[in-house]
Amino acid sequence: MPKYIIERELPGAGNLSNEEIQGISQKSCEVLRNLGPQIQWVQSYVTDDKIYCVYIAPNKEMIETHAREGGFPANHIFQVNRMIDPTSAE
Repeated sequence: MPKYIIERELPGAGNLSNEEIQGISQKSCEVLRNLGPQIQWVQSYVTDDKIYCVYIAPNKEMIETHAREGGFPANHIFQVNRMIDPTSAE
């Protein structure tokens, strides 16, 4: 199943409170439950003004549906073609 990186522009993301993060996470999980097991949220990284999310989904359209139904921005969606890590040097 393809893996995607989603760039979400959210000014002030780095200043979100724990309660705000919890609320966003709960909404995301609710939408994911409704969409079914084909789409999975792996993890997210919060920077000052953006959130980068890693998802597994059958296609980009399902990522867009999740964003639309959750009320989340999905400014850029990139399909991961390959992963590299320190072991790639061996």
